[in-house]
Amino acid sequence: MVSLLSRSTFLAEVLMPRAGQKILALTSAGQKRHLNVQEHVSYTLLNEAGIPTPKFGVAKSGQQAEAIAKDLNTKNLVLKAQVLAGGRGKGHFKNGLKGGVRIVENPAEAKKIAEKMVNQLLVTKQTGAGGRICNSVMVAERKFPRREFYFAVMMERAFNGPVIIASSQGGVNIEDVAAENPDAIIYEPINIKEGLTPEVACRVASKVGLDEHADEITKMLMNMYDLFVKKDALLIEINPYAEDAIEGFFALDAKFRFDDNAEFRQKELFALRDWTQEDPKEVEASKYDLNYIALDGTIGCLVNGAGLAMATMDIIKLHGGDPANFLDVGGGATAQAVKEAFKIITSDSKVHAILVNIFGGIMRCDVIAEGIIAAAKELDMKTPIVVRLQGTNVNEARELIKKSGLRILPRNDLDEAANMAVHLAKIVHLARQVKMDVNFEIPEYAM
Repeated sequence: MVSLLSRSTFLAEVLMPRAGQKILALTSAGQKRHLNVQEHVSYTLLNEAGIPTPKFGVAKSGQQAEAIAKDLNTKNLVLKAQVLAGGRGKGHFKNGLKGGVRIVENPAEAKKIAEKMVNQLLVTKQTGAGGRICNSVMVAERKFPRREFYFAVMMERAFNGPVIIASSQGGVNIEDVAAENPDAIIYEPINIKEGLTPEVACRVASKVGLDEHADEITKMLMNMYDLFVKKDALLIEINPYAEDAIEGFFALDAKFRFDDNAEFRQKELFALRDWTQEDPKEVEASKYDLNYIALDGTIGCLVNGAGLAMATMDIIKLHGGDPANFLDVGGGATAQAVKEAFKIITSDSKVHAILVNIFGGIMRCDVIAEGIIAAAKELDMKTPIVVRLQGTNVNEARELIKKSGLRILPRNDLDEAANMAVHLAKIVHLARQVKMDVNFEIPEYAM
């Protein structure tokens, strides 16, 4: 069952690096960027569905955190940075504060810690070195779990529909459990026509060792699946679902993901999207149906097709370079979309060269060429552009590039194109360090 988990969305988010997880999502799901919501929204949705969570409030300042802590009226409090990234507890803020999840004992301490979290960048294993802004903090009751469990409902291709995934080993990374003890993870496929039945839910409760609480767990799972369907969710993950030493069961942490195709009937839910948690360049790219992911390299990539984009990044690495982005213009991009793609790529100051790799099937090479030329003129681009075009209307495209007289270097062979882009990026990097302009003349043999 480890192979199943390796394809699961929640596993991909934790095990794969930032770029890898997003590229996986784009290559498997087209241009959709499925909605994630902040933890406090997940708590609210669970409570509305009849699934208890600790009492909580959301603060956008230290004073608000102090007021919420006073209202909760307990010495056992936890502050959670509201950032859409895993590994918050082990993360650190750029101002030096350690941990995006902190235990506090009184309102004054809640205020002090919250002031160091709000409007600060939290760096975790999923955010990359740049971190992600924390605009708010959730102040919640601290619970003392006696036992912790894992429950999730998710769409899984291997089961052709929804499946319940459960484990008696909650409160830890589920992928670690999958690797070390795969038998501890339980899978119960759900017939989408019949829905989750009490019998199946009760069986799950029994398998994780909760026979004595079968009725309560069955009800929770039924509510969880009902919420999953009503909200057009792709994933509802509760980890841990904990048995408190005094008060019963609570969902202590939750992760939701929703299907962007259902936005038209989940308008209130999608209005909660936190755009501050997304790369502005990626948001801009989505307006033109471009699949864009910022990476850490120096060579901008513009490619049509996710598979070709992955191969292009690989060959850049093979020649000793690093891609600055993943950008798939798709099969139906217009010259305007290509121009916008160049604007997005060149807005990254780390980009020292651009590699265009287009295989024209549905996409016409001359349309790409028109977009490249328009972008180069409008942006007065100084960054060298290496272009490899093959397929539909490729001769017309080459003629357009030749007549443009711009700093565009055509190449017929991908290996040569990648090698040239890598070398040019290195030259530009050195030139920028000494503040020199580099003028790349186009050799006759390259035309």
